[in-house]
Amino acid sequence: MVSYQNLPPNHHAMVVLLDNISEPTCYKEAAQKPEWVQAMEKEITALLQNDTWEVVALPLGKKPIGCKWVFKVKLKSDGSLERCKSRLVAKGFTQKYGIDYEETLSPVVKMATNRCIIALAASMKWDIY
Repeated sequence: MVSYQNLPPNHHAMVVLLDNISEPTCYKEAAQKPEWVQAMEKEITALLQNDTWEVVALPLGKKPIGCKWVFKVKLKSDGSLERCKSRLVAKGFTQKYGIDYEETLSPVVKMATNRCIIALAASMKWDIY
C-alpha cells in the first residue's frame, strides 16, 4: 500500500493538485468552474477561426448530429497544472448509412504504392515533379 507519507516530497504537490482539480464528466459540471468555462470558450474560438463548420438550414426530415464536451486536465512533467483542456466532439455514431451519409472516403496513399510509382518513374527515366 502506498501512503502519502512514503511519497517523495516532489510528488506531494502533484497529489494535492489531483485532489483539487477534477475532470468534469458533463457540461453542467464544467459550466460551474471558471477554468473549464475558459477552456470551452477557447475551443469554440479555435473551431470558429478554423472554419470547422458552416451554419446551414436543416433539410426537412433530417436530424442534426449531436455533440458532447470532453474534458481533460493536462499536467507538466513535474506534476503541476499545465492547463484545462476541452474538446467539442460530434456524436458520429448516431449517423445511419444511406440516411445521414452515402459513402466515406479517406484519400490516403499507401507508402508501398508511392515506392512503386517512384521505382516505375526511375526505370522509365521519367521526371518526377
